[in-house]
Amino acid sequence: MRRIDTPIPDLYIIKPTVFEDSRGYFFEAFNADKFAALGFEVQFVQDNESLSSKDVIRGLHYQLAPYAQSKLVRVVQGAILDVAVDIRKNSPTYGKHFAYELNAENKCLLFIPRGFAHGFSVLSETAIVNYKCDALYNAAAERGIRFNDPDIGIDWKVDASSAIVSAKDNVLPLFKSIETNFVYGGNY
Repeated sequence: MRRIDTPIPDLYIIKPTVFEDSRGYFFEAFNADKFAALGFEVQFVQDNESLSSKDVIRGLHYQLAPYAQSKLVRVVQGAILDVAVDIRKNSPTYGKHFAYELNAENKCLLFIPRGFAHGFSVLSETAIVNYKCDALYNAAAERGIRFNDPDIGIDWKVDASSAIVSAKDNVLPLFKSIETNFVYGGNY
């Protein structure tokens, strides 16, 4: 398992060691000791899984501190474009996003720390996404950013006319008016 830097501080791609033979493959999607050895100080408490159809866009979601969540996202089946937006005030990449294709073939994971909004679009016919969280879901702390905010300018790799977005996600605020209590370098 190795950690790969992204252009945004504290946001990482995790490349697992995959063992393949005539029977198929095996890999550890998560190992607490190996994760700690990579420098991560996180204790996951909740696993989530979603099944989505092609052209679904979910997000961009986050929870305010002290209920903020770090996430470790992976694709079990299919392919997604996983997106994280830096919402940490005073960050050199505040308001910037990073997008990466996670799929069942590359088996990569994306570690999204607290202080980021998260979402994904489905690139395959269906996708099963599994993600670990280091804090439980808290409805009162839930916030979001509209997926098609022109100031962020995310290319979701989905045609706008065929995008499938929930009613709730369609009315999230634009980035310039979001509520955030994250500060770069802070302890959330």
